[in-house]
Amino acid sequence: MVLTGIAGSPGVGVGPAIVLGPRRVTFVQRQVRTSEQEGEIARFRQAVDDAKLELTRLSRGAQPGVARAEVSILEAYTLMLGDELLAEAVERNVRLERQCAEWAVSTAITDFARALAQQEDAYLRERSHDFEFVGERLILALTGASSTRSLPPLDEPSIVIAHDLSSADLLALDPKKILGLATEVGTKTSHTAIVARALELPAVMGADGLVANVISGDVVVVDGLRGTVTLRPSEDTAKSGLVRGEKHLALARQLLCDASRPATLASGERIDLLANIEFATEARAALEHGADGVGLYRTEFLYGGRADLPSEAEQLEQFRRVLEVADGRPVTLRTFDLGGDKPFGRLAPEPQANPALGLRALRLGLKHPEVLTAQLRAMVRASAFGQVRVLVPMVATLREWSDVKRLFAQAVAEVDREGAPRASRIPFGAMIEVPSAAVLADAFARAADFVSVGTNDLVQYTLAVDRTSPGLAALASHFDPAVLRLVSGVRSAASGAGCPASVCGAMAADPLAALLLVGLGYASLSMQPAAIPEVKAALSRVTLDEVREAAREALSRTTADDVEHGLAVSFAPRLFDLLSGDEANAPARARLGAP
Repeated sequence: MVLTGIAGSPGVGVGPAIVLGPRRVTFVQRQVRTSEQEGEIARFRQAVDDAKLELTRLSRGAQPGVARAEVSILEAYTLMLGDELLAEAVERNVRLERQCAEWAVSTAITDFARALAQQEDAYLRERSHDFEFVGERLILALTGASSTRSLPPLDEPSIVIAHDLSSADLLALDPKKILGLATEVGTKTSHTAIVARALELPAVMGADGLVANVISGDVVVVDGLRGTVTLRPSEDTAKSGLVRGEKHLALARQLLCDASRPATLASGERIDLLANIEFATEARAALEHGADGVGLYRTEFLYGGRADLPSEAEQLEQFRRVLEVADGRPVTLRTFDLGGDKPFGRLAPEPQANPALGLRALRLGLKHPEVLTAQLRAMVRASAFGQVRVLVPMVATLREWSDVKRLFAQAVAEVDREGAPRASRIPFGAMIEVPSAAVLADAFARAADFVSVGTNDLVQYTLAVDRTSPGLAALASHFDPAVLRLVSGVRSAASGAGCPASVCGAMAADPLAALLLVGLGYASLSMQPAAIPEVKAALSRVTLDEVREAAREALSRTTADDVEHGLAVSFAPRLFDLLSGDEANAPARARLGAP
């Protein structure tokens, strides 16, 4: 049996399964008398302190290699535990609903998690699990139950199977005993997946039906390259998985050894490869993977998984940490890309029939200018610590761009009035990820200091395909000619206006697509850190003339399959080791250039 999920962490693990049953956090829903209410509130506050201490203990005991990724996550959990709106909700449930502390916590957490789970944005939906984890920790502290998830004794390295596995649960395990992991829930942006990548553990998330079909001791193949879990494989399938896993690990480590060298084409031209990050502590890992800087720092993490809004000082501290690690390299800070049809923190959009086309990102920021301006002030102040660029997502019209430029100018003026230090020049750029902005790229290139093409949303909006839907994934191809023409048009328009242009997103992280982008004229690409060594290796094996010719041919083709097949025929023989391990986005025969 083969179950399909989401590739959470690259690699292939083969071994016996160890199935973790669901942890049942139970309590009695007890109503309290008025005279007991203050005591219940005091119990809640003590539970918050106890849970914080437990997270601190976990952080200090983190295994080498995971600490950098995990520290920010545990810090986020700690902030959520001390969230004022959470405390207010719990106290309100105790006083008005006369709920005991455990019940009051459960009610408040359920409300917050439900609001996040119904968000349009996949990243924010995933943060609902973080609220559930925090609630679990609080209830465990209130009931005095063990906060650690125990594993059955492991006589040999095993594959961990679970309905859900929190990052703290994973942190408590010995990675030397784990060959891989698979869960029924979670996505590539889940904290568990992030920690698995830091530990180099193959992981598949969101494999529906997993727990019901596996028993401890079954041999399992977890393929974190293809996003599949094979249950009770044949001997040949198991051996093939082991070979693929060993090859992937050897290649990844070989490429990582070359990470410090510049990214250059075989013909000598330099290409800037930057990293997309979500947490401040990911910056160091990005540099270790050979990043020339941070091309996209997503600031949604600062807002996600909490009921209040981050202060200007809190945001500044996170930005400063990234800039100090970058040590003079460029760092692009993106303003928040939030939205949906449910309240988020203190932002409460009206109900929307189609949230993906409604109040989100820049539109939400312009609706709440005081929130956006506070973030812009933090970014301006951060420029005193390094080379900062500010990027605005989801710009659809020139009027929106004009409005946000005024807010940026206001933020700069306010920082100057306060006498806070800042850089004399802070480039202010537009993210081109809506077709209207791509069509008007010439005007945006004249009005912005730089532009960055966000291919993930550009594909979604251009092709009218929900990129988070597994059933439609095959249609959401960045090789589609309509997408390529828009991407090419943005580069031409930017070049004509003398405006720097870059590409960030999944397209830049695909070795074949990266060659195509360079052929279209882009000399700056930003991607997940783990992809940088592979893209760097791919670039080193081709010349500028070759990728330019491939790009010209791609623009003349009429289907995504034709585009990708043409690229594979041209380059797959030289990129076989880079492409053969990951065939998730296309049929293997087409991807490897087979007839």
